[in-house]
Amino acid sequence: MNKKDLFLSKKLIATYKERLEKEIIKRSNKLRIPQNISESIVTSNYEIKELQKALDQIEGRLSLLNKQKNNPMF
Repeated sequence: MNKKDLFLSKKLIATYKERLEKEIIKRSNKLRIPQNISESIVTSNYEIKELQKALDQIEGRLSLLNKQKNNPMF
């Protein structure tokens, strides 16, 4: 993947993750679940954790690409 693809993937994943978090909060509010519990649900949600891992991996690749660009010997 090139840098442009990585940036696009990062943006799409981040947007989806934010929507998912908001949807969990919204449904929790409708069910009158206390805020601290709904936040706990968000932080412990498997899919959100996997999305964050993907974002971290993309960020690592982008960082590596930037290092390679700045230091051709790398």
